[in-house]
Amino acid sequence: MPEFTTNQWVVLLLVFLLGWFLGLFTLSGRRKWRQGFERERVARLSAEAEVERLSTAVAELEQERDRRIELEKERNGHIARAAAANDRIAQLEKGRSSVNPDTAGSIAAAAGGKRDDLSLIFGVGRRGEIKLNELGIHRYADIMALSPTDEASLEGRMGLAPGTIADERWREQADMLKRGKFDDHARLFA
Repeated sequence: MPEFTTNQWVVLLLVFLLGWFLGLFTLSGRRKWRQGFERERVARLSAEAEVERLSTAVAELEQERDRRIELEKERNGHIARAAAANDRIAQLEKGRSSVNPDTAGSIAAAAGGKRDDLSLIFGVGRRGEIKLNELGIHRYADIMALSPTDEASLEGRMGLAPGTIADERWREQADMLKRGKFDDHARLFA
């Protein structure tokens, strides 16, 4: 072992003391650095979680955008089909006469007092009266004069079930209404 002088021992002791003081001095700073490191690590982890959340949100928004684009295309297709249908309707309406000739006859008969209120007959109603007028039947006498063949033909043209006119007794009702027995008719058929 080498021999040390007193000065060397003192220098060695001073180096040890200086190291010890330096260690104590840096020990408190090490805790601050450690806390800063932990804060940075937590901030980085939360930032990564936020990036992941935002990436998911971006993916969902892209899917929503694609879905909206598809819906917009579908809507435009519907609009185009509706416009084409409206054009076709306009073309068909241009070619159609404004008043059906049968309806014109019904209007003329009503204006001239040459028709009866056929809607009073149970089973006819307003819509049925319009159909009857379009088919040339305007008076109670026209219904009373129907033959069984005419009756079957009328039921077919009006879209009624076979035997409806006989079952609902249109002839009998027309006779009562023609004779002005409105109260009796209302009591029996209403």
